[in-house]
Amino acid sequence: MWTIPNQITLFRIILIPVFIIVFYLPISWSHFGAFAVFWVAAVSDALDGYLARKLNQSSSFGAFIDPVADKLMVAAALIMIVEDYQSWWIAIPAMIMISREIFISALREFMSSRDKRDLVAVSTLGKYKTAAQMLGIMGLIWQPTYDIPLILFEFPQQILMFAAYGFYFIATILSFWTMLIYFKAAWPELKG
Repeated sequence: MWTIPNQITLFRIILIPVFIIVFYLPISWSHFGAFAVFWVAAVSDALDGYLARKLNQSSSFGAFIDPVADKLMVAAALIMIVEDYQSWWIAIPAMIMISREIFISALREFMSSRDKRDLVAVSTLGKYKTAAQMLGIMGLIWQPTYDIPLILFEFPQQILMFAAYGFYFIATILSFWTMLIYFKAAWPELKG
């Protein structure tokens, strides 16, 4: 149970309150700090899956806790973004994404009870959704209101914000689309 991948996943859960606290710190770089914590969590998500396969340390506990850690971090970030922006065009996509996660979790649990979970396993399109979601959320958390002086990022903050909004709305579309695909795959079991 206490494999390296599972420890990384638990570390990601511990990062959630750190992320929230840093976001609300009364300091000028709080949003950048929260972005950095979220980035570490996103990287750790990729790392724990890679190590589980590479070290042959996949476990039932890991299969359970990994998606829980992801959904908790993403839900916390989306709620904070909605509160921070206070705009319907940020709130509605957040509601769609959070609703999709709840719907898919329930659908996967139902399909597991029928021994058909493979029909609603994570798809390639679902992975694209996750990537777009992470990039969009990170950009919206950071929301730089200044030109970034780092050498790698010497372009106006408007371009970063445009990219963040783009990824956020792509993630919203893919969230809805993948939900429909999973629902269609499960429909024969649901109607029976």
